[in-house]
Order: sequence, then C-alpha cells, then structure tokens
Amino acid sequence: MLAFIDKTIIPFVTRSNDQPLLLRELLEINKNHDDGLKLEGKIPGLKLRIGRTILVFLILWNIILLPLSLLFHKELEKIDCHLLIILAILFTGMFFGTYMMFKEWLVDRMATQRIKEAWQNHFPHFAYEKHHVEVTSLYREAIDKDVPNKELYLFMMNRLAAE
Repeated sequence: MLAFIDKTIIPFVTRSNDQPLLLRELLEINKNHDDGLKLEGKIPGLKLRIGRTILVFLILWNIILLPLSLLFHKELEKIDCHLLIILAILFTGMFFGTYMMFKEWLVDRMATQRIKEAWQNHFPHFAYEKHHVEVTSLYREAIDKDVPNKELYLFMMNRLAAE
C-alpha cells in the first residue's frame, strides 16, 4: 500500500522540480522534520496541489463510506430525520478533520522521500535511519557556532567521522 502511495499518489498530488536540495536546505528540512514541525510549503522544489489532494481524499473517503452506507442502508432508512441531520454534521466534521490529517501525513511522507533523496547526494556513506538525529544535533551546533556555508559540509563530515 505504501509503495502504491509513493509511486502513484504522491507524484499525482505534487509538483516538483528535479534540482537536488542544497546541503543547508537538507539540514534545515531534516531538523524541522525531526523536531516535528509543520513542513507544508517549506520544502524547496516541492508544491502540494490542493485540488488533486482533495480529489484523492474524496475517492478514498468514498471507497470507505459507500460500502458502509450500503451495508447499513435498512437501518439508516428507519432513523429519525433529526438524528440523520446530526449524523450528517458529525460526518462533515469527520471529513474535514480526516482531510487535514491526510494532508499532514502526505506532506510528512513527501518530506521524508525528499530528505532521503538528498541524503544520498550529500551523505552517501551514512545511513539516514541511523544518523539523521545525529546530523540534526550537529546542525544545531553549527548554527550556534555560526559556521559559514563553505565550511558546513566539512564541519558535518568531521563530526560524523569522529563519532
């Protein structure tokens, strides 16, 4: 299921360019991702297409909701109309709430993909899963020490190799 999302849905709902991330951009996105900050609109070269995202979510919502409504049609037929209005309000709230969760999850998934692609470019000898938290702490240290962009890569590599 995740492979289908990565190969089909994410390219459909995003617009991206093929330029690789710069080292500073990679480190900033990795830090924000590890800190759990909102990444929508902060990933260079990647834009979420809201219309297509809503279309995909509507299709997924209907794949789940239509069989349930067909299954419980006889029971829903007998319910008082006032209760159905309240249920409609609840389902509308659930729709928008789950859409926001879906969009955040999708942005997080896209960010992880983009970070891993750039990671292979800048840190090919260090596995992302093992070193991304360490790189985040080193980047914080580099910010505190005001390391210039020219020396940032050397600073990171020296510290990663030492550990």
